[in-house]
Amino acid sequence: MERWWAWQFALVTLATTYLTPSQGKNVEFPSDTLINNVVVHPRTGRLYVGAVNSLYQLSPDLGLESRTETGPKRDNRQCTPPVTDACEEAVDTDNHNKLLLVHEAKDVLVVCGSVFRGICSLRNLSNVEQLLYFSDTKGEKSYVASAEERVSVVGVILSSLPSQVGKGYGSHDSTKLISTRILQDYGDWVVFDSIIEASAVQANPFVLRYLHDFRFAFKDDGFVYFVFSRTLGVQDTKNFTFISRMCEDDQGYFSYTELQLNCSAENKYNKAQVMITHSSAAYVATPGNVLAQTMTKSGKYGQVSASDKVLFVTFTSDEDPSTSAMCRCHLDAAKYKCGAEFLPSPLASKAEFALTAEPSLVRKGHLTAVAVAVEMRHAVAFLGTATGEVLKVHLSAHPEVYGRAPGEVTGDKVNKNLLFDSSHRHLYITTEKKVPVQACHLKTDCHSCVSMKDPYCGWCVLEGRCTRKQECSRSMEQNTWLWSPDQQCVQIQSFNPPNLSCKKTQQVGKERAVLEDVNQHAYFSESFPSVVESPPRITRAHTHTHTNTHSHPNIWGVFRCIACVTSEWGCQWNARDHSCSDRDDGVGGDHIRDSCPQFESPEPLLIPVGFEIPISFQGRNLDIYTRVSTSLSTLNFSRTSPSSSVVLYNCSVGREDCSLCKHADATYQCVWCAASRTCVYQDLCPSPQPAQCPDPEITDIIPRFGPLNGRISVTIRGSNMGIKKEDIKKITVAGVDCDHQADRYSVSTRGSVDLSVAVEPAKGPAAGGTIITIKGEDLDTATKDDVTVTVGGFPCEVLSFGKRITCTTGKYRGQKVPSDPLTVTVNYGRNTTKDVPAAYQYSDNPKIIDYNPKASFLCGGRRIVVVGSGFDLIQRATMKVLPFPDEFSQNTTPVEVSVCEALSKNDTVLQFESPEVKSPYDSQSLRTVLYLDNMNEELKGFDYHPDPTFNDLAKNGRGFSKAMTAKEAQAFVGDASCHVNILQHVSIYQIHFKIVKDFILMFSHWIISVSLQVKFGHGEWLVGSVYYARKDDIPLAIIIPAVIIPMLLFIAVSVYCYRRKSQQAEREYEKVKHQLENLEESVRDRCKKEFTDLMIEMEDHTSDLSEARIPFLDYKTYTDRNFFLPSKDGANDTMITREIQIPEARKAIVAQALNQFSNLLNSKPFLINFIRTLESRPDFNARSRGYFASLLTVALHGKLEYYTDIMRTLLLELMDEHVQNKNPKLMLRRSETVVERMLCNWMSICLYQFLRDTAGEPLYKLFKALKHQVEKGPVDAKMKKAKYTLNDTGLLGDDVEYSVLTLQVLVHGEGPDVTPVKVLNCDTISQVKEKIIDQVYRNLPYSQRPKVENVALEWRPGSTGQILSDLDLTSQKEGRWKRLNTLAHYNVRDNATLVLSRVLHTQSFHQHQDSHEEKNSLLEDDNTFHLVRPADEIDEVKSKRGSMKDKAMTKAITEIYLTRLLSVKGTLQQFVDDFFRSVLGSSSVVPPAVKYFFDFLDEQALRHDNVDEETLHIWKTNSLPSRFWVNILRNPHFMFDVHVTEVVDASLHVIAQTFMDACTKTEHKLSRESPSNKLLYAKEISTYKKMVDDYYKGIRQMVPVSDQDMNTHLAEVSRQHTDKLNTQVALHQLYQYASKYYDVIIQSLDEDPAAQNKQLTLRLQQIAAALENKVTDL
Repeated sequence: MERWWAWQFALVTLATTYLTPSQGKNVEFPSDTLINNVVVHPRTGRLYVGAVNSLYQLSPDLGLESRTETGPKRDNRQCTPPVTDACEEAVDTDNHNKLLLVHEAKDVLVVCGSVFRGICSLRNLSNVEQLLYFSDTKGEKSYVASAEERVSVVGVILSSLPSQVGKGYGSHDSTKLISTRILQDYGDWVVFDSIIEASAVQANPFVLRYLHDFRFAFKDDGFVYFVFSRTLGVQDTKNFTFISRMCEDDQGYFSYTELQLNCSAENKYNKAQVMITHSSAAYVATPGNVLAQTMTKSGKYGQVSASDKVLFVTFTSDEDPSTSAMCRCHLDAAKYKCGAEFLPSPLASKAEFALTAEPSLVRKGHLTAVAVAVEMRHAVAFLGTATGEVLKVHLSAHPEVYGRAPGEVTGDKVNKNLLFDSSHRHLYITTEKKVPVQACHLKTDCHSCVSMKDPYCGWCVLEGRCTRKQECSRSMEQNTWLWSPDQQCVQIQSFNPPNLSCKKTQQVGKERAVLEDVNQHAYFSESFPSVVESPPRITRAHTHTHTNTHSHPNIWGVFRCIACVTSEWGCQWNARDHSCSDRDDGVGGDHIRDSCPQFESPEPLLIPVGFEIPISFQGRNLDIYTRVSTSLSTLNFSRTSPSSSVVLYNCSVGREDCSLCKHADATYQCVWCAASRTCVYQDLCPSPQPAQCPDPEITDIIPRFGPLNGRISVTIRGSNMGIKKEDIKKITVAGVDCDHQADRYSVSTRGSVDLSVAVEPAKGPAAGGTIITIKGEDLDTATKDDVTVTVGGFPCEVLSFGKRITCTTGKYRGQKVPSDPLTVTVNYGRNTTKDVPAAYQYSDNPKIIDYNPKASFLCGGRRIVVVGSGFDLIQRATMKVLPFPDEFSQNTTPVEVSVCEALSKNDTVLQFESPEVKSPYDSQSLRTVLYLDNMNEELKGFDYHPDPTFNDLAKNGRGFSKAMTAKEAQAFVGDASCHVNILQHVSIYQIHFKIVKDFILMFSHWIISVSLQVKFGHGEWLVGSVYYARKDDIPLAIIIPAVIIPMLLFIAVSVYCYRRKSQQAEREYEKVKHQLENLEESVRDRCKKEFTDLMIEMEDHTSDLSEARIPFLDYKTYTDRNFFLPSKDGANDTMITREIQIPEARKAIVAQALNQFSNLLNSKPFLINFIRTLESRPDFNARSRGYFASLLTVALHGKLEYYTDIMRTLLLELMDEHVQNKNPKLMLRRSETVVERMLCNWMSICLYQFLRDTAGEPLYKLFKALKHQVEKGPVDAKMKKAKYTLNDTGLLGDDVEYSVLTLQVLVHGEGPDVTPVKVLNCDTISQVKEKIIDQVYRNLPYSQRPKVENVALEWRPGSTGQILSDLDLTSQKEGRWKRLNTLAHYNVRDNATLVLSRVLHTQSFHQHQDSHEEKNSLLEDDNTFHLVRPADEIDEVKSKRGSMKDKAMTKAITEIYLTRLLSVKGTLQQFVDDFFRSVLGSSSVVPPAVKYFFDFLDEQALRHDNVDEETLHIWKTNSLPSRFWVNILRNPHFMFDVHVTEVVDASLHVIAQTFMDACTKTEHKLSRESPSNKLLYAKEISTYKKMVDDYYKGIRQMVPVSDQDMNTHLAEVSRQHTDKLNTQVALHQLYQYASKYYDVIIQSLDEDPAAQNKQLTLRLQQIAAALENKVTDL
């Protein structure tokens, strides 16, 4: 289940389209708790918001109109409403809103919550604070919703008054999945009562073994639809989505049909996506014309019109949970109209009839919500995601995501409540973000508007803005509103006139491309867009003129006139006032260029600077000027007209030496003046001009060094180095000629290069990026451009060149990592190469294992520790914050938001401070990447949170603990540091600061206000001020008493309090001591009371015994159960069933052969040899030995004296073996040999009569008392644990509430007499049946009583009866567990009348196969419980409930109930003592077989020297008490015709263990760690041990029993009982062993002389031939 409690703050956000950006802030409504449901009133537009513990009524613009608190309420799912103080488990429980429905016709709001078993209420639509109806006293019929948060509930209001509700089911919910609820009292129905019979609701589609999860409900065209998912069972968890439909007025659900929805042919996307509240992501809308045509053309949906309804559903995949899809389904209601005569096919829900659709959109991530609207005949889908985005999808033939609704992306899921208002202009979203439905107004030009491809938007041509169509005037005219997805804009090619003065207004004609049909009567007046994207441009006309303020203006009128009349703007020149203006009819004259005054043909054209030369002009149109004069020395212009331009020049510019001066064009008459060593105009140099330039001068050579092999470039800098390249005849360096090139010189320079080089570091990551440093001598040979470096052939980019060379390694592309040590090669030019062998090695790239913490505030500065390996290879580690790439952005270049270098690093740890992120980036749109040299890795899961806010000092704020801990936070009062104690992030966020004492004392003498500053990382906030009041100077005479007196008072008060506390502690001790005494007395009285009650009831049972006698088993059944019931086959053993497969024709021969085999067994040599041979075989295991011994006991029962002789012989051999092996104490401890089992059977035979005469009655009374005591309290029918027991492992670890009921039982067909029977209201129906059968048939043995499964129990509370059963359709369900029905479940009261009747044949649960499967599902034992569920399941379920107690408290502490063991033990003590006395008492009669066998053991102990008294005691214990009495005590059904339940059996094991402990000589040291069973009888063990010792001593002192007397007794037993036993069957089974080991037995007989003398081999062969029908050579 998703963790809803992690949502600390939720918002319902209204996203609205505004015309201007200034209005674009979205309205939002905050809720302090999680919002579960939102509905809109279709007429008024009001919103009703159902949240945890609150219900809000909002206006359409999200203004709060009304609010009411709905929780928390005192409730517990175990309690039945109304919840009163009697429900001790009730606690304050959050009320989650499960259902909100608007009933417009009745002006009521249906509100259902999770408390009180999902009871609903009715509220006023106009004011939700007004409660119209609520009742919690109507019982289960009013339970509508679910009490569990994980169970989803959907509903729909029908046209008539009822409503239909669909829900999953929880452990305490009703079993009605889809129900029709009435909304007012009508007849016998109450409000919210289900008006459909339970049998109709529990039809085939609602079998409870399925796990339903309802997503969406709606009605359309007379039908009601439900969309839900279903898993087929607990084991099969694959989800399947279904859509069910029924007629709206069908009160019998006869029209119910359902279809499986498959999104993709393979049903890959099989589960309709849900939100945290397990609600739907589905939406029903009309498709619009375009989508309807697309669906029709596809041929998959039939004929679809624009007005049809289409269901849009988002799905996730079980196979790939990381992807989601959206599918659409056409709701075709035309096939079957309501009221038509057709039968719904129950097979419609099968996979082969599934409704399949191909995904319209598949996208990574989870799509969690969907809403669809139609704009411009096109369908647009808004899809909410798990990351908080709302995507906009154009549902065309090829749907595409064309944009994202702008707003803050918080990373939290968009909830299911994605709704439009009535005008479809606004979108309501339940999330923590703000999302507008569209943002056309944000685009300011046509191209950006149409590039969005948003069906909502288009370019309004005449208004020049991006709008919705209805917001653009004249949008109905063709091509005046350009739809965004069409990708077209207006393109203007020309204007007429092409320009216009800004002072004039005139019609402008234009020629357009693309849009030919735009209305031609469109005019532009004063303003044009400041930016027009296509030529021609529209700008303001302007001219530039240059004037000289020192000259007469008339001369410049010449040039200004020409510039004016030749401009492209059509300006005219006014010669009178020398001004340029717009063309105007008021100004006369011809205004062309030739009319302007002009100076033409200046002479000369070249004028050197610094030398005076007269210039002559030819004038034109100068008659309007009377005076013209100017000074050329101040003239500063380049060109005014093509015919009147002159050039001023300076010879020295760019000619610094003689060569450059002589290289100048001769027209300029520049010469090199030797006197001034400058280049000047020839008339400006007074000295003679030299014929040749001075000698060349070299000022610099680059580089100064180079390799001896040459082939590098050298640049020589200097002066007077020739005018052209041909002037350079020859260049030599160190006597070596250089190759001269056009613009470069190739030279060789001096010296040798010493590359005794060191490379650091010696290794780096394979990703490259390591900066290696090459050290040596004379490395700065040549230039940086001449040097290249490679590492193992892979390039290394040179970064710096000089005394050291540094370069950055590239990516290693070899196969072997780490690589071998590679050679570093330095290349100088093309001829010189220096290698450094084995200098560098590429190693494994660093690996990042984990990092902490995983969040930071935007202010950064939080210490981030990254853990991994290989970090020592990294030279530069940086943490960069980058924005997530925007799939809708054209810019693909990543932008670094912030960068931070590593603070420290070693091989396994890197430490950073989180980078600071400044606006405008949103915290959820950032990703953090770690750059390790050339390698980078994104830190998944690292989140940036908005910086915390502080509202007031120590009062409230928000967001403190999202990305900071109390240890990291810092606080300062002034300059003093404070310790941050608590850092919380709850509904009110508080930071408590402990201000240091020194700081207070520092400012104790002034009134001062000191600022309180809080620092989180790099962020600092000034929270408020701390004020310290002035401390006035006080005289010492006042200070000393003021200090001493309070100290004395404090000491006196402390002494007084100490004495008072001591006295109080003594009183408390006496009180506790008294309480313990009272508790002990209470337990003692309780034991006495219960013992008295038990004795009284046992007297009744004793009186019953006198009438019906103790149900002893007859001798045959007694021996069968003792000998063969513990065998592998149990009650089906051949010896018990007496069934052997022998053909009728061979029965006489087989009978004769078995008699011969019996005679052979009576041969002692054969039998001894037979037993030894079998025991020597390795596959003759302990079980086989015991079974063989029991068969032998029955076969030889006719000669028990012979059987005894065989047993004695074998026992003597066993004793000798154990004594020789020096472990005599181990003899007879187990029944691993044939003789040990023979001894056990011998004791059972010899003590049968003693049991009937003496020990049977106390044993039977002990069994009955224990059974009665156990059944007095609750017994868990599944876990086999009871409240009253002697076994701590079988103790019921929960305090179950129960009451005793007396039922009046009438047995059907046995007269009108009723029998009162005491039962518990927590008993299962089977337990009740058992108690009734025990009481009604108490005079009959158990085997003659009817069995529980063969009787039916009917309760008749009135005129009708109800069959009671452990499981039925009313059984409560908790998760996947079902609770067995009890009397309390059926509300059976005290003195109720029940009818017990026998069932002759088991009836089928239902007639059809599906119902039969339902029965099997209902009766699965693995999924049922009675009183307590298994502990691990309780933990699993409760851990998912936010309102339950802590998980650690879910397991019951069994030890606190161990005192019940003492109570039960004290109650039964008298019966235990009576049984022990009857067996071990000195006054009891000792059977002769016991005396005879104990004397035999005494004789053998004397025969062996190493057998002491303790060993002899052990032999006797192992032969009688441990071998016989413990077996009978543990299994009373071996002696009596009774049924021993597992709970009673567990207590009998405790008593039997006590009996065994009493018979041992070992002293048991008890401690706290000792088992509770041993501690229980620790006090009585010593008494019982003494009884055993006295019993053994008394037997030794008795008169011996002679062999003759014992044989006479055994012969009498044989005579009385042998004919009752299955002797022939036993002989036949014994022969099977002889046949199995035939060869080894024959071989053993052949080797035995005694057997040869008696021809035993021959006799066995003859028997084999007869029994196995073999033809032998005999």
